[in-house]
Amino acid sequence: MPEVPVLPEAPVIRGDDPRSFPHSVLAERHPALIRKVEDAFPYGPGQRRALGALLDSATGGTIEPLAEGAADRERWDAWGRDHFGASWFAAPFLWAESYFYRRLLEAVGYFTPGPWQGVDPFRPFKLAELRTPEAAGELAALDRTARLPEEEQWRALLHGSLWGNRADLGFRLTSGGAADDGSPLVADDSEALRSLLTGDGAGGGRTLALVADNAGRELVPDLLLVDHLLRHRHVERAVLHVKPHPYYVSDATTADVVDALRHLADAGAEAGRAGRRLWDAMADGTLTVGAHAFFCAPLPYADMPDDLRREFAGATLTVMKGDLNYRRLVGDRLWPPTTPFEGTTAYFPGPVAALRTLKSDVITGLTAPTEAALAAAGEQRWRTSGSHALIQVRP
Repeated sequence: MPEVPVLPEAPVIRGDDPRSFPHSVLAERHPALIRKVEDAFPYGPGQRRALGALLDSATGGTIEPLAEGAADRERWDAWGRDHFGASWFAAPFLWAESYFYRRLLEAVGYFTPGPWQGVDPFRPFKLAELRTPEAAGELAALDRTARLPEEEQWRALLHGSLWGNRADLGFRLTSGGAADDGSPLVADDSEALRSLLTGDGAGGGRTLALVADNAGRELVPDLLLVDHLLRHRHVERAVLHVKPHPYYVSDATTADVVDALRHLADAGAEAGRAGRRLWDAMADGTLTVGAHAFFCAPLPYADMPDDLRREFAGATLTVMKGDLNYRRLVGDRLWPPTTPFEGTTAYFPGPVAALRTLKSDVITGLTAPTEAALAAAGEQRWRTSGSHALIQVRP
């Protein structure tokens, strides 16, 4: 057995410091999102009252349990027993964010029998993103990518998936946008990632588990990367894990996967061909979709249930996309940046990789020179601005 690095003490990230990034999310992003959702649908008086009450609670009130009769109330009562009655800013940031979105779904009647049951409050934003000129330009670029040698195609699609993580609707509510994707990676294990995924070029029973993050313009390049790996027989099978219901504004659900596939198939040229291949791959089981309930839990992956642990253990590689998955993978703590990524992920049941654009405080696996260079550059917001990214692998 390899030696597991000893991890330093690291406090759980909370939002109680008014100068902190988590505080700005709770105090600014969440209220802005409530107003955005309220404006996007012709909700009736009941939903509007509930959204107003959530706004009051989130900005100056205390955390309250879910309504009586909620199917998942018992679970949330157990997860939140130490936080009910306290300020949102005092709870662990990961828990507070997750519970905010659960309460928002409750407010709009997503889980309640009636006309609004199952209506995704974030769907208009996700669909609008697929219709932008930027989205069309990204698909048109595939025609040029297809003419590159295979290894260059792989690198282009990998970086498309990585930097596609900037297409995060929640992030853009309070962000001025992300920097040019020419920014250097703060960690780059792309060669190790290629070795794990491609090997000698034969599928050889390899299975890729890709845990998706956002829908829309991020999910499309994720699917294109999967298409490339399947088409070139680098993996024999792929499982795309998504959320079982709406979560964190733009997080992908099964419905969003279907929207993305239709978007690709309707695009024509190389994008259309990729969309049709992926559609056929889903039809024959080469590409499957998973939507485990744990993906909407306010817990780190270290606490994953046994059935999900077995799923990941059976994969040749699990790729965790995006910021939220990274926070859950390594633990949402203020780690010293040089804390080994291998140490924070030692519990994971198989090889794991992270593709992430940095949009929150947590970071591990940096070299001391990289940390020093970021500090010397005076980039105080490098952790949260979306201007930097990483590719990390624990074989």
